Amino acid sequence: MQLIYFASLRENLGLSQENYELPDTVATVAQLITHMRTRGDHFTAAFENSLMLRVAVNQMHAQPDHPIKNSDEIAFFPPVTGG
Repeated sequence: MQLIYFASLRENLGLSQENYELPDTVATVAQLITHMRTRGDHFTAAFENSLMLRVAVNQMHAQPDHPIKNSDEIAFFPPVTGG
């Protein structure tokens, strides 16, 4: 699975993307977000406010119950404001 991090997530984690093997217990976007918090202090902090995160699966906006698999590209990004 290709994980991509944007904006403050990229800054907080110190990476823009990574290849990651999806655990067998993770089958949805919501489960992946919960799992990401277990990967260490930086991930816990970055994924702490999951209600504010937006997720795209294979470049399409995805809801928390969207199914995922190891061949997917998952992008995480915080909401963006503009003016």
